[in-house]
Amino acid sequence: MEIITNNTELTGIKQRFGIIGNSPSLNYALGLAVRVASTDLTVLITGESGVGKEIFSKVIHAMSPRKHNPFIAINCGAIPEGTIDSELFGHEKGAFTGAIDSRKGYFETVSGGTIFLDEIGEMPLNTQARLLRVLETGEFIKVGSSKVQKTDVRVIAATNVDLADFVARGKFREDLYYRLNTVPIKVPSLRERKEDIYLLFRKFAVDFAEKYRTTPIRLTPDAVEVLKEYAWPGNVRELKNVTEQISVLSVSKEIDAGELKKYLHPVKSNLPAIRLPESDAGYMSEREILYKLLFEMRKDLNDVKSFVLRNTGFSDIPKSEEAKFQAGGEFGAAIPTAAVSDAQVPLVIRAEPAEESQEAQEVEESLSIAEKEKELIIKALKKHKGRRKDAARDLGISERTLYRKIKEYGIQE
Repeated sequence: MEIITNNTELTGIKQRFGIIGNSPSLNYALGLAVRVASTDLTVLITGESGVGKEIFSKVIHAMSPRKHNPFIAINCGAIPEGTIDSELFGHEKGAFTGAIDSRKGYFETVSGGTIFLDEIGEMPLNTQARLLRVLETGEFIKVGSSKVQKTDVRVIAATNVDLADFVARGKFREDLYYRLNTVPIKVPSLRERKEDIYLLFRKFAVDFAEKYRTTPIRLTPDAVEVLKEYAWPGNVRELKNVTEQISVLSVSKEIDAGELKKYLHPVKSNLPAIRLPESDAGYMSEREILYKLLFEMRKDLNDVKSFVLRNTGFSDIPKSEEAKFQAGGEFGAAIPTAAVSDAQVPLVIRAEPAEESQEAQEVEESLSIAEKEKELIIKALKKHKGRRKDAARDLGISERTLYRKIKEYGIQE
């Protein structure tokens, strides 16, 4: 698709919105934004975190017939799931606990203007259904109301994740994805426009010199090459932060490659930054730690089974048969992890040697999750000499959860 926008017009837009760079990919994305601004089409802006997607939404609004009407930017990932419907569409008095008054939502207050929905991939599925109705019919219903209201809002959405992948995984509505993706604009990452990196650095260096009333920092030729070859996973946001750090902390105003590298932090992945739940960020949920305990108990039970088997006349059985036993074959049933409860579960193994019959032997082991959990917590605290933070990390739970467990089990530290 050829974007017919002359360089003079693009230069004026860049100066107006503070956009630095002359790379073809940046010019193409900006030209597409200008071209679509005069329409009312829904736009989906994609790109990694820190590339400046919100600036493109402001360009589209400022160049559109709605430029004199309200513009609001909303981060869908920053609004709790329980309140996002109220924030966007409003609510009636008494609609839920705490709704002491009726409230207008953004789709009502910004009618006639533009709404920028950043991180649209974080929007809950129920809210996605409401948004789809607004895009298709221009209608919405407040939370706790039955009255249909009309709105005239242009929606610009942005995401740093692959929405098509979210659709395949059932985390995003397919019909909404195609409705939003009417005009896709991809903002290039910083490593895709290397020729712009040094231009941005110089601009930030001058800005911070004015801010802190000092001399602008300069880069030696070898430092410029390091600057261009670095991956910049945080994109423009990271480049700006690094420039500010050097401007404030560096004694010398001429920065060579060795000095510059001290402020860069290479990472193995250039994937977009995605907001993760606590369990994915390094902490296990309580359900996961219970599964871990159950797997450990199952291993202990298999060890007990093997010991009893070897001491009840079956020591000469083939290895293949012993493996059957371990797996829960004809010698004993494997205990399903999900079926284990807090009760005392007896393990019974009957052996009948050829020479004489033998009474059934019974081996009992406590399968109480609470006891096992308490035992592991005590061991972890002893191992780390009472340091809760280290013990929690070793157990795979948060420090707050560990503190609650210590109080719950009455563990003396």
